[in-house]
Amino acid sequence: MEKNAVADRTKGIISIVFVMLIWGSSFAVTKTVVQEVSPYLFATLRHIVACALLLPFYLHQRKKVKQQLPYKRLAVMGILGITVYYGLFNFAMLYIPASTGALVEGLIPVAIAIPAAWLLKEHISGRSIAGIILCVTGVVLVGFVGSPQGTHTLRGSILMLLAVCCWSAYTLLSRSLKDTDTILATAISTFIGSAFLIPISAVELYQHGMPEISGRAWAGIIYLGVFASALAYFLYNKALESLPAAQVGNFLNLNPVIGAVIAMIFLKDTFTPWQMAGGVLVLAGIWLSSKRVKQ
Repeated sequence: MEKNAVADRTKGIISIVFVMLIWGSSFAVTKTVVQEVSPYLFATLRHIVACALLLPFYLHQRKKVKQQLPYKRLAVMGILGITVYYGLFNFAMLYIPASTGALVEGLIPVAIAIPAAWLLKEHISGRSIAGIILCVTGVVLVGFVGSPQGTHTLRGSILMLLAVCCWSAYTLLSRSLKDTDTILATAISTFIGSAFLIPISAVELYQHGMPEISGRAWAGIIYLGVFASALAYFLYNKALESLPAAQVGNFLNLNPVIGAVIAMIFLKDTFTPWQMAGGVLVLAGIWLSSKRVKQ
């Protein structure tokens, strides 16, 4: 049993690190696409791709797994984690730089750890608290002190902060459903959340018409739909089966580090010494919080 638990935990950590590599790139990609496509139409197109990819896996798994599914909670997951979250996220990226968006999302660990301790009765050790403090300090260095960007727009920051709250709720709901089949939970919540996106994007189309979407933007939409939505959501929910919600939330602090590197390479952003120092603190905080404590 102990070996199985360690193996599951290792797989969970590998999964969440891979997810962070994908999601860390999503800031720069989203920033590029929202310059051409309105926020909710962008979210809808992205998740149509994700749903098309998830559908055959869902149908195959549904034949094998006969468990009763908690549709109400999955619906809430889909609405919060997809419909509302991506609307807020995409609108925020219209007003703020990719690095600022990553910074505000660095508050997710705190937004997850405190409710997880209260609602899911997850113990927050001194080691985890120290890791969170290191991560948040690193995020401040990456996004505020060392950022070469100008002052961010208050409106965009507020929208991103609201998105953080939605993601915290999504994570806690997913953690509470750890006994539900991961493929089914991911697919159903994605289907429901995507369905609610369609009428909102229809309103955008009615108001503004269908935009001309370049090949570069279509590539970004497909990339985010396949990897950042379908695959990453599955791996994220899989990681929550074997890792505490607070620890998974702490890994999300990799986003500003990865986002800064990608912005430096592809968007020609500069990478300052303060950002490098912040990246080291983020990695140290993640290592500290994920280090196994003997019972």
